[in-house]
Amino acid sequence: MTSARLQTYLCLNDFERAARRRLPRPLFGYIAGASETNASLRYNAEDFDAYAFQPRVLRDVSGRSTATTLLGQTYDAPFGIAPMGISALMAYRGDIRLAEAAKECRIPMIVSGSSLIRMEEIAAAAPGSWFQAYLPGEPDRIDALVERAERAGFPTLVLTVDTAILANRENNVRAGFSTPLRPGLGLAWQGITHPRWTVGTFLRTLALHGVPHFENSYATRGAPIISPSVMRDFGRRDHLNWVHLERIRKRWPRTLVVKGIMHPDDALRAHELGVDGVIVSNHGGRQLDGTMSPLSALPGIVERVGDRTAVMIDGGFRRGTDVIKALALGARFVFVGRPFLYAATVAGSHGVERAVEILQSEIHRNMALLGVSAVGDIQREHIVRRGRA
Repeated sequence: MTSARLQTYLCLNDFERAARRRLPRPLFGYIAGASETNASLRYNAEDFDAYAFQPRVLRDVSGRSTATTLLGQTYDAPFGIAPMGISALMAYRGDIRLAEAAKECRIPMIVSGSSLIRMEEIAAAAPGSWFQAYLPGEPDRIDALVERAERAGFPTLVLTVDTAILANRENNVRAGFSTPLRPGLGLAWQGITHPRWTVGTFLRTLALHGVPHFENSYATRGAPIISPSVMRDFGRRDHLNWVHLERIRKRWPRTLVVKGIMHPDDALRAHELGVDGVIVSNHGGRQLDGTMSPLSALPGIVERVGDRTAVMIDGGFRRGTDVIKALALGARFVFVGRPFLYAATVAGSHGVERAVEILQSEIHRNMALLGVSAVGDIQREHIVRRGRA
């Protein structure tokens, strides 16, 4: 897609609309859907409306900057790319496209443990990317994957802790998506009616790289995505507990972040075990249906550990105003998932770079209208609960 064509995308939601047209229905449904009634997904979006801005005026904001420092690293914007599984099934070499765009834009990208490209390839293409792990409660497998991520050179390990078992993703089933991926007449028809994806992503991947496997679930290669045994790669996570986190902390010599924290007591426990940061997250609404939004959970967690631990957040972010509200509530950083994968699906790395540009420009503009010049100047005083001054 040409640069001029990408300029017609004016907000992140524009990429979602384009991706819906480009992707087969089961794949779009996998990205867009959540669990059961989608209640958590709705809360993530709706709860931004609970807050309104209270701008300050007559401030010299001519020198404003969206740059910020997180965990000892300086980034050009206060947001990064959240981990998203099987991205390479949506966009050709999707994880690498996301990582390369993040590197170009000087923001962090978190590689998913459910990715279909070897972590070593992604780390080589975009040094400085983070790696997110799903781990079972099995010490030997924990040790092996931690050692593999260390050898690959990732500076930050993100342990996701909200997937004790697989959620009820009935929306995926209704859309025609399943794990393992089951070829059939319905999927074949979707391929025929979505030729750009079929040729540009699916057939290209098969021709150049073979049938995709889950490459990073453990230290060794996982099953192919069409194998009936693929579910074994997701087992025994219900054994994972605080003792295992302590073990990981002792074995991982670099930055350690825990993702999926929603309760202040859990944030405090993670801090006491020595983690460097937490990501407040309900997994994009894809786990326990009816879970409160991360934005609603954020203030309590910041109050408990925000002065001692880097508190980050993801879930439902679509606008620069969303990011600013989270920063005002005490988040140090925001991660955004689905919109960047939609952008990669539409136009590869260039699409992701355009999506980053849009979100960063919104934040830059909104900082001026709010009356602040630096990300660190965004404070609780800049927002109010709607209906109360």
